Amino acid sequence: MAFTSILRKSGSFVRPLVIAGQLMKNTQRQSSYRTVLLSAINQNVQSESAVPTFGFSSLAYKNKPTSDENLLRVIESEITCAQDTDNHTVDEVPSNFPFKILDQHGQQTIILERTYQGEEIKVEVHMPDLVTGEENDDDRDDESERASQSSIPLSVSVSKKDGPYLEFSCVAYPDEIVIDSLSVKNPELSEDQIAYEGPDFQDLDEGLQKSFHKYLEIRGIKPSTTNFLHEYMINKDSREYLVWLKKLKQFVEA
Repeated sequence: MAFTSILRKSGSFVRPLVIAGQLMKNTQRQSSYRTVLLSAINQNVQSESAVPTFGFSSLAYKNKPTSDENLLRVIESEITCAQDTDNHTVDEVPSNFPFKILDQHGQQTIILERTYQGEEIKVEVHMPDLVTGEENDDDRDDESERASQSSIPLSVSVSKKDGPYLEFSCVAYPDEIVIDSLSVKNPELSEDQIAYEGPDFQDLDEGLQKSFHKYLEIRGIKPSTTNFLHEYMINKDSREYLVWLKKLKQFVEA
């Protein structure tokens, strides 16, 4: 049986398969409202493009066209929905969480940092890829099973002083972490130099793959960490979306 390059979570950290179950309904509702909002924006653009451009008076310039008023109503409705579905809670970081979280408002990602035995470990965490559908196929293999689960892309770097560093590209699922690639980066190489990055991670010896999974686990990249990050990033997405809507409203109103 081929090795699948995964790190299974220990029993003490097992959670339900859908980590963000309580938040998923809100996410689905927000998704439907976003579809309506995008449709309204498209209709507004089409309406504006159909207006003759022979000229305009100062009065027509000052008055908002009907299409803008309709768009504003849809945006305001979406803002209300986003506020209603936001749980308004501050993410409480677990006491045993091994990283410092750097979360800058308006950014698509967050950064995790920690020092481990002289090593500098940095993790870039992206917005989760949410999967809301359910499948009941008991014959699915590991890859199709993971495709039906929500996940978080991670970029992990481990450095020692100013020399080369390791860079892992990973995907975190509710009960496992998959390493997609591993490379040795040399910051001294110029941009026009292409360094050898090694074979595909799945082509490495199974023992070596297991050792690198353990290597990351010891440094804090494990399901108990990424499960919290999944919930954290869903909440961040909700907050950032609400801020984006308010900026959109201000622009249309101006």
